[in-house]
Amino acid sequence: MGNPDAVARQITEELAKSQIKLVASLPDNWINKLLDIIEADERFEHIPVNREESAVGLCSGAYMGGMGSVALMGASGFMTLIYALTKINYTYNIPIFMIVTLRGDFNDPQKAHVSNGLYLRPLMESINMSYTVITKPEDIHMVSRTYGWTKRFFRPAAALLTRDLLC
Repeated sequence: MGNPDAVARQITEELAKSQIKLVASLPDNWINKLLDIIEADERFEHIPVNREESAVGLCSGAYMGGMGSVALMGASGFMTLIYALTKINYTYNIPIFMIVTLRGDFNDPQKAHVSNGLYLRPLMESINMSYTVITKPEDIHMVSRTYGWTKRFFRPAAALLTRDLLC
């Protein structure tokens, strides 16, 4: 298991290094520490949203206004927004960067999340969405690399964070 405080601070620094200013989030208990740190950090404007599509809309609008952004959410939430991503972001080449918890993976003790583990990555692959899985603190630098990739290729991409990393 990781050190949640240190990992959350390291992810926050990667976001700041990438010049991300807007953070749109939905609750997920794996990222509570990360959200607390972002909320307290004056470098970010944190907007909690009530639907994943709202996070996509906010982050897409931020891109159009020249502001770096990230949408943070759980795996089940990501799986609800495929239409929004393919209609808005793919059609109009609007990059969006997402950080998604990899629920349902082997170390997730919650039976209710098994379907997320079974379907999240195949769903992303079915829409040709790039992603990276971050399992250990040494790989957190992939947060900024994945964000940079979205901007270079005008495509959505996600960093998937595991329980071993976050909890």
